[in-house]
Amino acid sequence: MQYKFLIYISYSYAIPIGNPLEIEISNRGDQVQWFSDYEDGKKALQNKANVLDTIEAVIEYQPHIVLTATDDVPDFISGLKVQIFHGFFAQKRPEGNDKFAHFRIRGFFDLYCTQGPTATSGFNEQQKKQPHFEVIETGWSKVDPLFPITEKAIQEVPTIMIASTFTKRLSLAYHDDVYNEIKRLSQTGDYNFIMVLHPKLPQELKDKWKSLNGKHFTYHDTTDLIPLFKKADIMFADTTSAIQEFLLQKKPVVTYNHTFNHEYLINITEANAIESAFKKGISRPEQLLIHIDRFINQLHPYFDGKSSKRVVEGCIAFLHKDKSHLKNKPLNLIRKYKIRKRLGHFTLKSYSKPFTIKI
Repeated sequence: MQYKFLIYISYSYAIPIGNPLEIEISNRGDQVQWFSDYEDGKKALQNKANVLDTIEAVIEYQPHIVLTATDDVPDFISGLKVQIFHGFFAQKRPEGNDKFAHFRIRGFFDLYCTQGPTATSGFNEQQKKQPHFEVIETGWSKVDPLFPITEKAIQEVPTIMIASTFTKRLSLAYHDDVYNEIKRLSQTGDYNFIMVLHPKLPQELKDKWKSLNGKHFTYHDTTDLIPLFKKADIMFADTTSAIQEFLLQKKPVVTYNHTFNHEYLINITEANAIESAFKKGISRPEQLLIHIDRFINQLHPYFDGKSSKRVVEGCIAFLHKDKSHLKNKPLNLIRKYKIRKRLGHFTLKSYSKPFTIKI
């Protein structure tokens, strides 16, 4: 049979997550449509022809599988609800005993396609407590274009990629001392800088950093980060989940005021330490590379660029699987009301059991 897929997003940064999945689905000869529940995502989808503009069109489409790069998904549309994630588990908020809070289970998904052992183990533990979903480890579609990794020597003038999260208390982009130091370093000619900022950051902040554009500094207004990852020798960041994506190349990352001193990062807390940290990262210390290797083998041990294929095939297999052992999803009345209000579509219809097509 021909399967109908829906890629469900909210923001523009989710498009690079869905694109490899769209290619895989199309190559199989199946149908795929996109939908965004926020204006930012809708604008970013304007160049695509296969977009559903309204929630009513989504309902009429009747997808078999909904691939979701958001925290929730309407419970009243048909199809298997699959969480494909909009980022890696960034390990930015340590709790007791150096442990980290796991992704929240919001009660909307039938299947979680996890990125690697770190995420899988956490979801398996939560599945035992809330047995209304299942978990399969597939790898993450967004990083498929990163592979295969091609090793290259450090350039004579090293390229440093700067990336920042949007949370004000965590973002390096708000710090004037960091801005001034990067401005100084970009004028020395000793480094080339390429920079991206989170789409949610204020425009005036983006304009401030964009003003540094010159021979050795280039601001990129894009959510397609992988081409930039490949150009860079090291990354300078804060707590953004782009760190984990970049580390898959086994290249060092310097972080500014990260909330935890991970051994696979070079973390600094003062702007006057930036250049010395850059030099350390560029030298690629052996022990640091060992820690990076250990970390990414638990984060995402898939280096074949075929995670999208595993996601699509896993979803189809689960679509036909007997799921009678799974419990009903939680009532979630408040969250369900918020979704209906956001989409302007009020209905009593709700799918509490995972969608199944019997062969």
